Amino acid sequence: MSEASAIPDSSESADPGRYRVLVPLRWSDMDAYGHVNNVQFLRLLEDARVVGFEQWFGHGRSLLDHGVLVTRHEIEYLAPLAFRHAPVAVEMWCTRIAAAGFDLAYDLFDPEDVGTTHYARASTGIVLYDFDRAAPRRMGAEERAVLEAHLGATPAFRWRHA
Repeated sequence: MSEASAIPDSSESADPGRYRVLVPLRWSDMDAYGHVNNVQFLRLLEDARVVGFEQWFGHGRSLLDHGVLVTRHEIEYLAPLAFRHAPVAVEMWCTRIAAAGFDLAYDLFDPEDVGTTHYARASTGIVLYDFDRAAPRRMGAEERAVLEAHLGATPAFRWRHA
């Protein structure tokens, strides 16, 4: 995770299934144009997932402790994110649950300007993985219940509806 850790945001999301975390920007995130570089958005999503999974599943019971692999990312950039010292808010929720994996969705925006400056929407495919066996593993009932509590709609990417 980044040198300044992401923290859960105590403000309420408009959707109760969504989880909000504040992720700080790093000086090294900036590109030559003074914007957060497109590849750094993946780090922002990862920072949100690490904090979110610990909050969702509990310390020491996080999915990260049992093994997960990212299978895909999809990001739609909606507005340039200029570097600043204030963090970006990342809302995260589950959109699909399968036997050995799930999909997450994200919205990135300014915490104090919710709904006005929307920087990106994204989704990530995740598979549960047993590193000892070097194979995917099936999801347990407790894990499924946690994900179902955060289940929401698949994000509407603009390019799909053009």
